[in-house]
This record gives sequence, C-alpha cells and structure tokens, in this order.
Amino acid sequence: MNIYKTSGIEPGKAICYSGFRDGQHPGAVYPSYAQVREDLLLLHGHWKYLRLFDCDQHAETVLEVIQREKLDFRLMLGAYIGAEMNNFNCPWNGGVYSEDQLETNRAHNQNQIDKLIKMANDYPTEIFSASVGNEACVEWTDHYVPESKVLDYVRQVRAKTKQPVTFCENYVPWLLKLDQLAKEVDFISIHTYPVWEYKHISESLDYTKENYYAVAKKFPDKPVVITEAGWATNSNGRGINPENVNERYQQIYYELLMEWSAKENILAFFFEAFDEPWKGSPEPLEPEKHWGLFTLDRKPKLAIRNLYKNKP
Repeated sequence: MNIYKTSGIEPGKAICYSGFRDGQHPGAVYPSYAQVREDLLLLHGHWKYLRLFDCDQHAETVLEVIQREKLDFRLMLGAYIGAEMNNFNCPWNGGVYSEDQLETNRAHNQNQIDKLIKMANDYPTEIFSASVGNEACVEWTDHYVPESKVLDYVRQVRAKTKQPVTFCENYVPWLLKLDQLAKEVDFISIHTYPVWEYKHISESLDYTKENYYAVAKKFPDKPVVITEAGWATNSNGRGINPENVNERYQQIYYELLMEWSAKENILAFFFEAFDEPWKGSPEPLEPEKHWGLFTLDRKPKLAIRNLYKNKP
C-alpha cells in the first residue's frame, strides 16, 4: 500500500523548507515576505511538496506568498510541540525542565494544535497534510512528549480537519514503540540520516532502504513517507566525522535517494532547502547549520547546480 492510493496524493519532488537567515531564528526575527518569495521562486518548478515545521509567522508568510504569487506548491504543515516530560537521556544540555515550564509547554502545545487545525481548514488547497509534532518521542530528544499525548493530538486534528494526519519521527521509535500511534495516523512519517549514524557515503542508500523497509514491514497496512533524509556538507566533528561530509557526498546521496524513491513511488522529503545559521552551537562548522541544498546566500550547491546552470 502507498500513500497515493489512500490519500489521493500524487508522486512528486519534496523538500523541507525553513527560510531563516542571518540574524533570524524562530520565536524572534522571521523572514520577510520578500525573502520568502525569493526562496519559493527558487524552489518553484523543481519541487512540488514543501514541509514546514511550525504553525508560526514563517508558515503564515509562506502561505501568503503561495496564494498571492499563485505558486504551485502543496504543504505538509507541522505543529512544533515542546517538552511535556523530562528526558534524562538527552545527550546535550537540554531535556530537563521545571514542572512550571512543562505545564507552560503543555498549554503552548495545545495552542499549536489548535492553530494547526485552523490553518489546515483555512488553506485546504495549499495544505495537503498535517503533522502533530517532530522528533518528540525519540530517546535523545530535548522536547519529549509521551506517545499517549501525541496520540491525543492526532485524534484532535483528525476529528477537525479533512487532510491526512501524521507524526514525524526518527525511524527507531516506530520500530521499538509507537504501535498505537501508528494505528491512528493516516500515514507514518520517518526520518533517516545515515551520516548521523556513522555510515559512509557508499553505505548511504542501502542504510536508508533498510530503515524504510523495516518500518514498512512492521506496518504493512500503513503508508510510510520519508519526511527527512539528507547529507550535511560541513562538520566540526560534533556527531559527524568531517571526512564524511562535503558537497560531492551530498550530491551522491541526493541523486541516489531521488532515483530510488521515484522508482518505488515513495514520497521523500529531502532535508533541507537552505543552510540555517541559527541552528546548533555558535561554531561556524556546526553540522546542524549545513544541510541545505543551497548555501545561506541562496547559491545552489553541487547536488542541484545543474538545475540552475542558466541562471545568473
């Protein structure tokens, strides 16, 4: 079974989009209309599906640009939900909060779910799917939300919207737990990052296929979508060997992933469109900053340079 037969979604190129530039980050300074328009015009005609991570001002601007400029995109819109439980397994400085903060987060999360429902109903043509969270159940997350609460959010959104509803998560929790959640979502969304798991580029596609088919085999009656898969182009050594990342390796993985997913009729969102300087540590080569197919100044990297060879 695949998602197209159950939800009417047609195959197409898909990419994760977050347009934050120098001096911008979520919750503070957001990209302007002109900046989002510039980004979307770069992506238009090459990618059909965009994944957005939050029901924030950035998402509102993206939807405004798409409507005003009459751009042919379909969006997976996500609600970003924060920690509702402490996670003492988080390997970095995060994951543990005061009870007051957790209670504040729970109220904020419900507000985000309400906003996701409203936006999905306000933009039924542009938004093809709604996701109730991102990497909130995996063992290393700093924003842990128990499966039972994610399940409640899924049920709320399914009851009040017409779009298919999902939850975006690393492939491992789908294999080890989340069985009840898998039954309730309209399709399962997985993340697969071979380079984060110390795989060489020569192992990259085989490992992604292994991740994907393991989840698909466990849930044979449920469509499975890849909502994140990518290859960084720089690293300071934090979590990724610098020898394993460069633009050539990103190009190889991108081309292999696109060829395989198209052949198998799998919707696969590449992570991500643009480098984002606000992510991770302040170090310039922090790998979190370097997953884009475009550099921060909107220049195409090697993987997609051929798409823009005639542009100045």
